[in-house]
Amino acid sequence: MLENLEQLINIIRERKSTSSGASYTKKLLIDKELSVAKVKEEVAELIESVDQNSNKIHEAADVIYHLMVYLEANNIKIEDVMSELKRRQK
Repeated sequence: MLENLEQLINIIRERKSTSSGASYTKKLLIDKELSVAKVKEEVAELIESVDQNSNKIHEAADVIYHLMVYLEANNIKIEDVMSELKRRQK
């Protein structure tokens, strides 16, 4: 299951290191305003879908994808985030 998340992270990092701007992921990595807008939009859609009890899984996946791209675009490594979460465990 977590290997899917690792694959997503690797794909995002691969898109970040390539020069082609043709992919949607690359566009989000380049345009930080678009990336911020998409994270906000997707979180709002997830909240709405939970309230309406419909499409929750789809919307949650969108949030995770857009958040991962946003983090990578801003040089926030998921490994560092995970280390911080581990540090907070009691």
